[in-house]
Amino acid sequence: MAQLEKGSKKLLNAWAFYDWANSVYSLVIASAIFPIFYDLIFEQKGSKHINVFGTSMKSTALISFVTAFAFLVVAFISPLLSGIADYAGNKKSFLKLFCYIGSISCIGLYWFSLDNIYWSLVCYFFGLIGFWGSLVFYNSYLPDVAYPDQQDAVSARGYSMGYIGSVILLIINLAMVMLVEDSQKEQMMRYSFVSVGVWWILFSQYSYYYLPNDSKKNKITGDVIFNGFRELRKVWKELSANITLKRYLGAFFVYSMAVQTVMLVATYFGAEEIEWGSGGAKTMGLIVSILLIQLVAVAGALITSKLSAKYGNIKTLVGINCIWAVICICAYFVTLPLHFYVTAGFVGLVMGGIQSLSRSTYSKFLPETTDTASYFSFYDVTEKIGIVIGMLMYGAIDQAFGSMRYSVVFLTVFFIVGIFLLTRVLKKH
Repeated sequence: MAQLEKGSKKLLNAWAFYDWANSVYSLVIASAIFPIFYDLIFEQKGSKHINVFGTSMKSTALISFVTAFAFLVVAFISPLLSGIADYAGNKKSFLKLFCYIGSISCIGLYWFSLDNIYWSLVCYFFGLIGFWGSLVFYNSYLPDVAYPDQQDAVSARGYSMGYIGSVILLIINLAMVMLVEDSQKEQMMRYSFVSVGVWWILFSQYSYYYLPNDSKKNKITGDVIFNGFRELRKVWKELSANITLKRYLGAFFVYSMAVQTVMLVATYFGAEEIEWGSGGAKTMGLIVSILLIQLVAVAGALITSKLSAKYGNIKTLVGINCIWAVICICAYFVTLPLHFYVTAGFVGLVMGGIQSLSRSTYSKFLPETTDTASYFSFYDVTEKIGIVIGMLMYGAIDQAFGSMRYSVVFLTVFFIVGIFLLTRVLKKH
């Protein structure tokens, strides 16, 4: 197995290339083709409800609950597995394991059907587990392959490669779906799920070939298993001595619930609540909206970085949260495709900036001498738990009121509370 020097160009490219391999899941499965497919099969059924887990459940509420449960599992196993991997020296084995779980589950979505709903939801569930689980170990490789002064640049390179790769496959999938008769579109969507799994497995091999094998071969004991949780508890205790960081993390936890929820359900909302007309207009409209969000997000990230340089991170985050709150209120009244395109454009504008700015702001508030890996593990777990709460509340309101519009409006509360908590970060006491 090839072993490259830390910081070498080939090694950095190999690490970043995993983004090319796995980002197709987040765009094609999580954001684009699968939500459209999911809406289509319920449309063919002639009902938005299905009997599952002993009750009649609305389709979008069901997928919200399954997504929430998957993120709950990820939030629990991430510190558990990262603690084991760091000690035992088998990060690459865990990275491969979650990659194969996720990619094979994507291929399994080919057989997704309402007649076999439990098997279908298992494939969706493990696809999500595989993607987010692999990211834990992928991200933890960064300090192993890059020196501190290289990490920002190579991280950005990974993001760029992931964006390019996922858009390429989405365009291919779009062509597959749109160039056939309406009666064949469902089958083409199923093939697109397979293409994601094959792409993910195939291109990740380049990263596996060059990523270093850990020299540590420590034996795993019962004490080691809970190292990750002990690190999280240590960070929690240390937060009491850092008021600014504690306040910021509280604000992030609240507004991140809403941000991540919107990004996870946007396509489901568009598929169900917008009057697209007949034929393939819905499929084309939704995918165009997703591509629009991706393109605008790049510009949004650049604009946000300039605003934060001029006005400061916290004030910029307050402004972005205000825009998010307005978007959620306006979404209640969105009914036509043009309205949805405009809303998607604004979502892209604030989506690209809020994630990168939130993480960099957190980094700036960290104590100078600390175990940053433990703090970022705490940050990631905080984000995942926020997603769980956000998706559960979104699904519960959708199920209770029968419309996602009420769920989206309710998310405004999170942004308003987040704005209030962010303003407290600026206070000295």
